[in-house]
Amino acid sequence: MAQAADAARTVILTVDDDPGVSRAVARDLRRRYGASYRIVRAESGESALEALRELKLRGDLVAVLLADYRMPRMNGIEFLEQALDVYPGARRVLLTAYADTSAAIDAINVVDLDHYLLKPWDPPEEKLYPVLDDLLEAWHRSDHRPVPSTKVVGHRWSARSSEVREFLARNQVPYRWYSADEPEGRRLLAAAGADGQQLPLVITPDGTPLVEPEAPDLAARVGLATTPAADFYDLVVIGGGPAGLGAAVYGASEGLRTVLVERSATGGQAGQSSRIENYLGFPDGVSGAQLTDRARRQAAKFGAEILTAREVTGLEVNGAARTVRFSDGSAVAAHSVILATGVSYRQLGAPGADDLTGCGVFYGSALTEAASCQGHDVYIVGGANSAGQAAMYLARGAKSVTLLVRGPSLAASMSYYLIQQINEAPNISVRCGTVVEAAHGSGHLEQLTLRDTDSGQSELVDAQWMFVFIGAAPLTDWLDGTVLRDEHGFILAGPDLTPDGRPPADWELDRPPYHLETSIPGVFVAGDARAESAKRVASAVGEGAMAVMLVHRYLEQS
Repeated sequence: MAQAADAARTVILTVDDDPGVSRAVARDLRRRYGASYRIVRAESGESALEALRELKLRGDLVAVLLADYRMPRMNGIEFLEQALDVYPGARRVLLTAYADTSAAIDAINVVDLDHYLLKPWDPPEEKLYPVLDDLLEAWHRSDHRPVPSTKVVGHRWSARSSEVREFLARNQVPYRWYSADEPEGRRLLAAAGADGQQLPLVITPDGTPLVEPEAPDLAARVGLATTPAADFYDLVVIGGGPAGLGAAVYGASEGLRTVLVERSATGGQAGQSSRIENYLGFPDGVSGAQLTDRARRQAAKFGAEILTAREVTGLEVNGAARTVRFSDGSAVAAHSVILATGVSYRQLGAPGADDLTGCGVFYGSALTEAASCQGHDVYIVGGANSAGQAAMYLARGAKSVTLLVRGPSLAASMSYYLIQQINEAPNISVRCGTVVEAAHGSGHLEQLTLRDTDSGQSELVDAQWMFVFIGAAPLTDWLDGTVLRDEHGFILAGPDLTPDGRPPADWELDRPPYHLETSIPGVFVAGDARAESAKRVASAVGEGAMAVMLVHRYLEQS
């Protein structure tokens, strides 16, 4: 029999929508494991996720999750995928009928499934207990201890509080949120000797209070690497989106001393996506956070360094070295550089929007703020995939979601599968030919003025939440005068540098630039920052890998 749990509150959770089956599974689990583990059962994926979140807040451990595959609204695979974000270390088991074994096999890749059990599992002594014994023993051998969480005290309608929460969430740093107006928040403020006038207050796992911390200090205090371990590398990757992470994985795995530098959080815009459904190998979709976390762990496994909250301000050529300069005056050098800086969301130019950013107006923050939108009316500005993915995610809990689209339809900018999902969602509506003329509110968003672009008529609507996805601009201003860019700021590379068959004016080599090479030899570009790029996750990852191949070719000939 599996060894006893090291804490009385360690949980085995089972979820099945059939009450009889649910009770039977729980009965068999209690008979074998009840003396050492707490058995929790649920009859829907939603209620099981709610139970997991409550367990997480209390600091309880969860060792094993058993989920039935055929459940309405949220099947077992979908539940286990979301549960992965709450308890990534829990062992995952899918209960399935013989006819669904192909789905169970697919789930091995989608949710890192540990095992699938065919129903019925009688007798449990032969079909259930041996499997769970092995999984519990494997769980005990792993580092299943809870990670001490960071505490954040702030106001709901505080831009800086929102920024800190998003920074922590996107960097996979566990934290607990406390309102400064609630008893526990006031208690933490008093314990830290803070009067609540300057928020947020962040209390690190070791008990250190930080008042309105800047990103670099916060990153260092919560255990994120911010300083390079060496002065010189084979490869510096600038930007931690899909292209940068792809380059870091391939660079490090192929023996290059690689460091990735990210100014905010790995994942880029893709990391903020609630669900990516057209990425190869994930037939049931994958959240941007999950994909980012796996890629980051993969890069680290191969030995790549990942620096967070480091802003790059300059790129210099010093002989054979390429020097990358940071905003604090420090620098790191390498034989080669890959620019994977990605893009940032364009800001809404409507009056009032700037003042209310972080206070009801958000750019790509759907995941962080979704819980607060429960039961509310939500507006999303934009008609591309990022807007559609946010709409589908927020629609799970929001009273209504309204997509505001400037163009005549979604077809020009959104993938067909997303348009179908939006059309089938009962609480999502689409208003084409509509723009936001102004945002109104005192301290937080309260109303929007919407204008019909055909009739010119304006309408005032009540609104507390608006998420903006209106295109993107490349993060390349710091490269002005260094590498050649197009009129929109996207970086030119390869054939785009030689439209007339001749290399750029300052090109010193007797060969033309490689396909992803910029106007500086040894400096490459990958992903959304490149001119004429596809702006898709798969193509960005592919360009990151291709750039590393070209780095090898450059180093061999240098």
